Order: sequence, then structure tokens, then C-alpha cells
Amino acid sequence: MPPVVWVLTIAGLLAIVAFDLIVIARRNHTVTIKDATRWVLFYVGLAGLFAAGLFLFSPGQSGSEFVAGYITEYSLSVDNLFVFVIIMARFAVPALAQDKVLYIGIVVSMLLRAIFILAGAAAISAASWVFYIFGAFLVYTAVRLALEGENDESDFQENAVLRWMRKILPLAHDYDGAKLVTRTSGRRMLTPLVIVIAAIGMANVIFALDSIPAIFGLTQDAYVVLTANAFALMGLRQLYFLIGGLLERIIYLNVGLSVILAFIGVKLIIEALHGSHIDDIGAIHLPHIGILTSLGFIVGTLLVTTVVSLIKSSYDSRREAVRVKIDD
Repeated sequence: MPPVVWVLTIAGLLAIVAFDLIVIARRNHTVTIKDATRWVLFYVGLAGLFAAGLFLFSPGQSGSEFVAGYITEYSLSVDNLFVFVIIMARFAVPALAQDKVLYIGIVVSMLLRAIFILAGAAAISAASWVFYIFGAFLVYTAVRLALEGENDESDFQENAVLRWMRKILPLAHDYDGAKLVTRTSGRRMLTPLVIVIAAIGMANVIFALDSIPAIFGLTQDAYVVLTANAFALMGLRQLYFLIGGLLERIIYLNVGLSVILAFIGVKLIIEALHGSHIDDIGAIHLPHIGILTSLGFIVGTLLVTTVVSLIKSSYDSRREAVRVKIDD
């Protein structure tokens, strides 16, 4: 992309972030399902308009790559939501402050992810063998994710950084609404929201270690990688309020995500082999996996995962209801 497009895109993303901040500042009530639905549709619509612009004005496969990357990043981010729920419960964050906490934490993680993305793009440009590392890491992550089973509260533990922040920062014991700074005995102190924001931001960055290599398996265009990540993260906060209760019903989410990560990991390794002029391994011909094939596989896997999860959850609920009725 020409430098002017980069500048205009970054300016547009910053404008959206600033607009979001104004909305939060003016909101004096907790986020309702209606609010969350409206804003999720707004951000998905923005991503759709951006994709349409790429299809119309950008040469090559940028549009298809953005759609595949956006869906992948958004679906991988859904797994973050369960950790967010645990963090909010663990720190007993007031309902009115949750929107602000998520906003700041996600904006911080967007900035850190941008650094990771630029570093990854530079590494790939410098050496094609980086594909082997990314591919192997994704396959390993897929196996680990599949073996973990369902999410539980052990998915979040306070790390050394959070414990260090507790020691050095002047932290108040109690919250003061949605304020980050309060006064205790005449002294200005930080509220526990600062620790929660740090926890949200670090959780997002840790998840980026999986998702950024995954999107580089779909496209090596740093512009597409950056924008797909930005749009996925900007809509993540509203998704938290919309489907927080639904997460427990998508019981096979880890399985679906592990299948997607394994697929992209294998795709990366195959592309690395093609780059090394290896098109066959024995009698096995290594296929070229196009972006449309990747997009279809990702969407199909997510649909199957969601449908099967909801069917299983519904069956378990009915069986539990029958058991309770029999016991009574």
C-alpha cells in the first residue's frame, strides 16, 4: 500500500477509537444487550465496508485475505472473552466500570500487537524459513489447545508483572465507580481498575502470540494483517457484553480453534516447502492452498463447532432437567 493509504488508514482507526472513547465518557449506565448488539453490528459493518473497499480498489487478493484474516482473528479473540469474564469476576469489577476497563485494555493491546505485526512482517521478509517456525508453533498450539479441554478459572492466574505492580503502585483497596484515580485520607491513589486494565491488556497480548502467526499464514501483507487485527479488536469489547453468557454453551470452541490453527500451521509449512522448491514428498504432491479454500475451511469449521456445541448444550440441559424432576 502507498504511504498515503497507510496514513489515512491509521488516522481513520484513531478516529474510531476516539469516537468510542466519547461514547463511553457520555454513557452513565451499564451496557445493555441492546447497546451491545447495536455496536457489534456497527463494528462488523465497518469491517465489511473496509473489505468492500479492498475488493474494489486494491489489486490482487487483499479483499479475500482481509475477510479470512478478520474472521480468524475475531474467532480466536472469542476465546479471550472467557478470560475477560474470569478477570472481571476475580477482581469484582463494578458493572459500570467494565466498559471503560475493556476499552483501555484493548487499546493498549492494539498498540502492542502493532509492534508484533511489524516485527513479524520484517522477519518474514528477511527469511522465508520463518514460515517453518510459525507453522510448527501453530501446530503445537493446536495440539495444546485441543488437549486443554473446556475453559475454566485456571486459564487466568496473576503473573509476576501484576504482583510487581501491586507492590510499587499506590493502590487503594476499594473501587471508586469507574475512576482510575481516587483520594484516600487526602492522598491521591490509583484504584484497582489499573491492575484490571493491565491484566486485560496482557491477556490480549499473550493471545496474540497464537493469532498473529495464524493470520500470517493467510497473508503476508502487513497492511491486511494490521487492519484485520484492529477491526477484530475494536469489536471485541461489545462482543463481551453480547455473548458473555453464551460462551459457556460453546463447549467445543477450543476444538474448533485448534482445528483452524492446525490447518493454518500445515498451510504455512507447505508454503515454506514450496518456497524451498519442494513440491512433492515421495509420492505425495503438496497442494497449493488458496485464500478462498482457507476462508471456506475456517467458516465451515466455526459453523460446525457452534452448531454441535449448541446441540450438545441443549441436550445436556434437557437431561439435567429430567434428572432434577426425577429427584424431586
